[in-house]
Amino acid sequence: MFTNVTLIIFTFVFQEIIVVTSIELQKLFNKNKQNDLKGRFIHNDHILPIINSYHDKLKRTLLGESVLKKSIYKLEIGKGKIRVLMWSQMHGNESTTTKVIFDLINTLINEETIFLKSILEACTICIIPILNPDGAIDYMRQNANGIDLNRDAQALSQPESLILNTVFHQFKPDYCFNLHGQRTIFGVGESNKPATISFLVPAQDKKKSLTQNRITAMELVVIMNNLLQTILPGQVGIYDDTFNINCVGDTFQSRNVPTILFEAGHFGIDYQREFTRELMYCSILKALLYIAGTTDEKIDHNDYFNIPHNQKSFYDIILRDAFYNGKIQDLAIQYEEVLENNRIKFYPHVKKIGELKGINGHREIPINKNEIELLNKDSIEGIEVIVVDKISEKISLKLKEF
Repeated sequence: MFTNVTLIIFTFVFQEIIVVTSIELQKLFNKNKQNDLKGRFIHNDHILPIINSYHDKLKRTLLGESVLKKSIYKLEIGKGKIRVLMWSQMHGNESTTTKVIFDLINTLINEETIFLKSILEACTICIIPILNPDGAIDYMRQNANGIDLNRDAQALSQPESLILNTVFHQFKPDYCFNLHGQRTIFGVGESNKPATISFLVPAQDKKKSLTQNRITAMELVVIMNNLLQTILPGQVGIYDDTFNINCVGDTFQSRNVPTILFEAGHFGIDYQREFTRELMYCSILKALLYIAGTTDEKIDHNDYFNIPHNQKSFYDIILRDAFYNGKIQDLAIQYEEVLENNRIKFYPHVKKIGELKGINGHREIPINKNEIELLNKDSIEGIEVIVVDKISEKISLKLKEF
């Protein structure tokens, strides 16, 4: 994806400098990618055979069960003093980072490269893949009781929340990676670029105090952003850090543990999020290298504040300059993700009609003031557009299922 860009990582081993390029990172990803994890619908049935295949290559522990008695595991790899805790699919329909977790584990297990070995020597990494297995199997954000686990950090009303909280106290992490996925609606600042990867260093109090653990987390985000800007300039965003102690990130940050929210976002027509998967893999690997002390890069945490904030500035499709209902206007269309027969189908729905300057579409279709007619505007079967001109043209807005 990004073979023309070179990232330099200086790793000091036995007084030597090892140079690792982005091309080598890409090769690592392609070599170790868990190819049987694909698409957007990822649940326990997909990952349990992979977990079982690791045998004695890492430590695996059954932590407990979800509301509907589905297994929740933790995987530990490495033997270092620096303890990194990460978890994915706290929201069941955010699966991209679950795929990344297994790509990363494969890399750390299979590769003999000195700079990768340095991570395992310096760090112990604890991973909970699919914290919300009930939400994953039903492709929904909440758990089986309809609770958003990322708002249950204080109440601890759900078994999944209790499991994560117990692991936090027992593992005693030095860093926490809260791995999520975000909708296609987010753009970067005032630009016309989508937020393909986003981060947040959560606040730990209402004053948003700039504590040492927040500074440490900001440094990690800066190091990852520096990497991503060489690959996909201008497509990294930051979420607002308004304090909410009910959120897991804010709670863990308030316990003085550097915590980062990772958001796998959208790029172009990559609705399977495979390019995003690659970017997230490189980001997390870069962060681990920095944590392990194997990079010699000088960074300033203040650069974190220069990363633009996310804005809700995108729709999936915009029909530009259409003659509709007697006047020239734009039509914004958003896909609804629906689980049907164990597959995710994307159904387009008209969300906004009018002059949409400053609003962007991942796909923009110029209608050039021709008259259009929408078929099945509110139908779950999706939308087709007929352009009424000298030669009528039918445009299908359906997206293939995943």
